Amino acid sequence: MGSGTGGSVTGSNMTGPGTGAGGLMPDRMRQGDFFLCDMFDAIPKDDLATMEHPVFSLSTRPDRRILRYEHNRVRIEITPSVRGLATIHDKDILIFCISQLMAALNAGRATSRTLTLKAHDLLVATNRETSGDAYRRLREAFERLAGTRITTNIVTGERETTTGFGLIESWEIVRRSPRGRRGGGRMISVAVTLSEWLYRAVLSKSVLTLSRDYFRLRKPLERRIYELARKHCGRQEAWVVSVDTLLKKSGSASPRRVFRAMLREMIAAGHLPDYAMQEVPGDLMRFAPRAPVVETPPPVLGAAALEAARALMPGRDVHALEAEWRGVWARTGAQRLRKPDAAFLGWVRKRAAGA
Repeated sequence: MGSGTGGSVTGSNMTGPGTGAGGLMPDRMRQGDFFLCDMFDAIPKDDLATMEHPVFSLSTRPDRRILRYEHNRVRIEITPSVRGLATIHDKDILIFCISQLMAALNAGRATSRTLTLKAHDLLVATNRETSGDAYRRLREAFERLAGTRITTNIVTGERETTTGFGLIESWEIVRRSPRGRRGGGRMISVAVTLSEWLYRAVLSKSVLTLSRDYFRLRKPLERRIYELARKHCGRQEAWVVSVDTLLKKSGSASPRRVFRAMLREMIAAGHLPDYAMQEVPGDLMRFAPRAPVVETPPPVLGAAALEAARALMPGRDVHALEAEWRGVWARTGAQRLRKPDAAFLGWVRKRAAGA
């Protein structure tokens, strides 16, 4: 299976969001261009199945091929719409949605396959520009995600089912329409309904945390290689894989020699978040964590702490307060808390004093 032409993966004419020549994209999340809310604070999460298998196109131009992939008894066929296959940059939308669902599950809140979100929050959280052109590209991404059809027997949630589905089931954009014009106003909100297949993966927590710097990677192949390293390294010392296997799992359509040259460019650039990449004898690539990958579980609050918070701030939604506090906890290092109830109530008291 392949995606895109050999030259398009490394070329400087990318059509991805906010692209430019060489290196990482600027980190817009640290430039103050965002609205702090519970949804934005969610830690980036990706589903294991699409990290393991090449579902998204790496092409930077409309890709209208039917792609077939088979590995270790897993079979996938991806059929594009007239808009082309969904790209790995389009996947940012799914990562954002998965992240919100996981944040809600960890906070004990009810979830649904349909998410309503602010387009601006989605753009900023995935490190995209918020220009008018960015909103146009966002709509095109929704169209490709809904139009791309997957037929597969990938197991999600400990069930194997051969099924066909779209990456998202439906989407809806609400705009503010200027006087005398239609369809020209800024997006107000977006509703996205995920496929049952993807939603089941989230409910079963078949996900992994991504580095926020994933969204700064310019080149499609860099993003795909990072996904594979994140999925396969785990907690082991290193992951060693042949160039042939990496080519197959990446979904790149580049010839083997061109693909190897692109990997060498990646090694020289050293942009891959979290992992050091090295070529080793035997036509192999070695990926090793730059530092141990430790995922601190989110703090769990007791019912008594929530009741105490309700008494401290009458009329406030304590679950919304809990989600906001979790966001602060994540932004300040996600440290393991010995007494999460006491830490939460201390934060609530400060909030109540400043209200």
